[in-house]
Order: sequence, then C-alpha cells, then structure tokens
Amino acid sequence: MSEQAGKEPLRIREMTIDDFPEVFHIGEQVFTAESFQSLYRTWDEYEITTLFNSDGELCLVAEAGDEILGFALGTTVTKHNSPWKYGYLVWVGVRRNIQQGGVGSGLFKEIKHRMKEQGVRMMIIDTSADNQPAINFFQKQGFGDIQEHVYMSLNLTRKHRKKTVKKP
Repeated sequence: MSEQAGKEPLRIREMTIDDFPEVFHIGEQVFTAESFQSLYRTWDEYEITTLFNSDGELCLVAEAGDEILGFALGTTVTKHNSPWKYGYLVWVGVRRNIQQGGVGSGLFKEIKHRMKEQGVRMMIIDTSADNQPAINFFQKQGFGDIQEHVYMSLNLTRKHRKKTVKKP
C-alpha cells in the first residue's frame, strides 16, 4: 500500500465532484490501451460524469487520509416486463502500487451492499477474457458462470482496400 494508506484506515464513501480529477487519473493509469487492447468500452471523463449523474450513490471512492486509493462505478438496470433488477459494476480501479491490498474488496463489498439495498437481485460485471487478474478478483468475490463474448471493432478512419482478384 502507499505510505499514506499504511498509516490511515481505509474509508469507503460516495464520490463527489471534487474527486473527479483523481478518479480519472487513477483510471488512466489502470485502464490503458496497452493493458486492455480489446476494450469495447474506453476509459474517459464521460464514464465518470455519466454514471455520477445517473447513479451517484453507486459511485464510490476508497481513501486513506486524504489520498484516494481507488474507485468503483456502478449502475442498475431494470428490464421491461421483468421483476428483476440488475446491478452492473461498470468500473473498479485501484492504484497499481497497492493492488491486492484489500482496497478493491472493500469497494466491492460496499457497492454490493448498496445494490442490495436498492433491490438488485443479480449483479453483473464484464472484463476481457484474457484479464486473468480481474477474473481472479471477481471469482474471489463470489462471481461464477463465466461466459465469453465476442466484441468486434471497425476503424472507420482507416481506408480499407477491397481485394481484387486478377483474372488470368
């Protein structure tokens, strides 16, 4: 853990607007294109502002003293004609130098508690199939039933050449 985190107890609280810059920078460090080349959802400032405006009570930060160590951003979804309310944990980020120090587990425990209070019956997450640290973390939290999905992308700014077959 960081020096500050080692001296102060961990506290989980709702994110405030003043936390946006620090949360954004932690996300930039954790969710890089090099680390997550297959991200179908990219980390940007709109991820924070959109979730904060729609589900502020599910936007949390973990701090020790005055240092933000990590964050969790979630939302809920109710499908039409379904009695079930789903919780979607969209992002969990912890400073790289303190991962595996209990910060992520603390954030998860609190967001799970808040979702249960809101009537969520099932919680879902998604991650890249090759992100073994994330898979291990979520399995430790009780997630199972791993299902792989295929996400494809098409870069519209790059010119695509049609392959032509030359006739003899």
